Amino acid sequence: MGSNFNDLWNNPDFITEDEKEKINFEVALIGKLIEARENKGLSQKQLADMCGLKQSAIARLERMSATPKINTLVKVLKPLGYRLDIVPCE
Repeated sequence: MGSNFNDLWNNPDFITEDEKEKINFEVALIGKLIEARENKGLSQKQLADMCGLKQSAIARLERMSATPKINTLVKVLKPLGYRLDIVPCE
């Protein structure tokens, strides 16, 4: 018997709440980055040039095939008009 995504996502033996929270955060963060880049009318190459990275690094970031380091996030966010802040959860 196979499992579908929802079965696995809701199975605490397969994925913990902490892991789900991390995934949800990364998806939301990358989604906002893509949205901000597109709203500025920038291609991945243009953004890469503005922040001193290669286009392939932006592509990996947007595909979520690499977890960005904080300094990379700061570099990417600045030309998009954003900054990285730490704020209370509640």
